[in-house]
Amino acid sequence: MSLLDKLLCRTGTCPWWLCFTFDNPLRRIIQNPKNILHGLVREGDTALDIGCGMGYFSLPLADMVGSSGKVICVDLQEKMLEAVRRKAERAGLIKVMKFQQCTSDSLGLNENADFALAFWMVHEVRNKKGFFQDVRGSLKAEGTLLIVEPKLHVSRDAFDTTLSIAQAEGFKVVDRPTVTISMAALLTPVK
Repeated sequence: MSLLDKLLCRTGTCPWWLCFTFDNPLRRIIQNPKNILHGLVREGDTALDIGCGMGYFSLPLADMVGSSGKVICVDLQEKMLEAVRRKAERAGLIKVMKFQQCTSDSLGLNENADFALAFWMVHEVRNKKGFFQDVRGSLKAEGTLLIVEPKLHVSRDAFDTTLSIAQAEGFKVVDRPTVTISMAALLTPVK
């Protein structure tokens, strides 16, 4: 794997040291988490931030679900979970957050969520069928999953293939929200 491939996260999991670049003031202008998640998350909800990285969406989710809700931060890399845990402690949000290190084969979740977010990470998943099975098993019947993929890394055909796999695993697309420099789909489990 070349250095360029690593820097652009073209193969495998995006390295922890690159994720610092994802949390910056410019990104908050063009991809404001609360604007993206508005109307999808309510106070008291349980939300999954799958591939949470260093918590760019985790902390705003925790603020949105409030003290009666819960955010479960899921990531493969312990360094990511350590970083978001420190941020949550500093922000006073640690009481509503849980941290789950997953494996490449399983999210390892045993809770039912109202909402799941998979932001700029599904393209890194090798077993998408298993991933969608895990997510579906973790969502309440009326839950929603927001998938967002970067236009810089993922082609429209690859995104459509991902959505086809999700549909084969029991999801239906209910909306195609607009997210800057991204492709997005809101899905719900088929009843």
